[in-house]
Amino acid sequence: MELTRLIVKGGVISPGELREVVNMAMDQGLDSISFGSRQDIIFPKGFKALDKEKMGKHHFVFPDEKSGNNIVSSYVSTDIFRNTNWLTGNKFLYILEQFKDQPKLKVNINDPKQQLVPLFTGHLNFIASEHEDYWYLYIRLPKWQRMEVYPVLIYSWDIATIYYEIERIVTTEESCGIDLIFSLVTEALDTNNRTIDKPLNVPFYPFPYYEGMNRMGIDQYWLGLYWRNNLYDLDFLKEMCDLCFDCKIGKICITPWKSFIIKGIPKDRKLEWEKFLGKKGINVRHSLLELNWHLPVAMEWALNLKTFLVRTLDQFDISTYGLNFGISEYNREGHYFTSIVIEKNELPKDLESIKIRDTYNVLFAKNFDPNTREYIVHSQDIDKLELPTILIELSRKYFEELGNLVPETVENNQKKEKPQLDIYQCQECLSLYNPEYGDESQNVPKGILFTDLAETYCCSLCEAPKSNFKILETVTT
Repeated sequence: MELTRLIVKGGVISPGELREVVNMAMDQGLDSISFGSRQDIIFPKGFKALDKEKMGKHHFVFPDEKSGNNIVSSYVSTDIFRNTNWLTGNKFLYILEQFKDQPKLKVNINDPKQQLVPLFTGHLNFIASEHEDYWYLYIRLPKWQRMEVYPVLIYSWDIATIYYEIERIVTTEESCGIDLIFSLVTEALDTNNRTIDKPLNVPFYPFPYYEGMNRMGIDQYWLGLYWRNNLYDLDFLKEMCDLCFDCKIGKICITPWKSFIIKGIPKDRKLEWEKFLGKKGINVRHSLLELNWHLPVAMEWALNLKTFLVRTLDQFDISTYGLNFGISEYNREGHYFTSIVIEKNELPKDLESIKIRDTYNVLFAKNFDPNTREYIVHSQDIDKLELPTILIELSRKYFEELGNLVPETVENNQKKEKPQLDIYQCQECLSLYNPEYGDESQNVPKGILFTDLAETYCCSLCEAPKSNFKILETVTT
């Protein structure tokens, strides 16, 4: 189904821009908008083309147009989830600002330490290294069979320049591999590269909870909002933009999970936001089981299947903390980015007229980490009613293996020593965090080290921030 998209560079939009978009949609009699997988805004079928004056600076891609790909970025995660020390929100904004023309290829610009935004779903994937202002580049162009790593690290301020040069090469050369691209870029540009001294190591962390009002630093909060049908009410969004203006909030961030996040709500305005959400009847208490699904936009069968699976798993009281799920039409070309994928099989053409039940395949990522980009087929041609049992089985397999996996870039031949578990204590109320038990009240399973908890973790008893905890003792298991 072809829908109109609004490109939102890096998933970052100002309240003023969002309000303009809401007004355009309202002028056409719409009552809601949706969000897409690449942090863009999607309009329902029937959204009419606008003249250039009305569109202003907004970049729309209408159903009959093939141009335009959104840049995906993990700006949304900065300051609220784990991040590479040197990679600030402002740095993301400066890099995004360098992209003056709309990219024809899919570009991802990401921090490898966060789990909210997928790293490898672009044609060009820039991933922050440990060296300040230097990035790995992983390339998989449309006709390439596999991902290739660019031979050097790229300087922050060269990212856009190098992207446009690669785009030019791809459109002029009939076929080109990574060596030819590197050679042509080096010939054409004077860039500040750096040698790759070690391979990219992407740590595996559980999938984060991204909803509700959460502490951000000492005197601010961030708010994550999610509608399970991905239809965001325009009246609500308009009032919310006004409240953002009033609180001097400059950015709204769209996630790839059909949700959005507002950062920087002042502590003294928190109650006002909670009242606003309450008056509008907004639910910010979905379970993680509800939030960790990725669905195609405007496909009713996928939403219905998700609803069925979530309700069934909920009845069994199954924990899926750290996992995420995707629903997709059968597509072996698809680059998935969830731990577990449910594919709907295509009906053979000659059987399309007969009413027969749909069947599904279930795949899971190697080590349940989608960043491995390796998927293993678990079950094929499964009936819908068999899916919950398979998902429960895979969830149990995930928890059994959790903590036993050694990152692939780490040498395995070191002597296996007994792991040491640090017990941390809150300095305010003296509550303990013991990784042997986790923290049931905040859905943290057993085995998660204190250092691996999100920066937004706070004391279950007194709500003191994570920084208030100190090591009490070290236990050898």
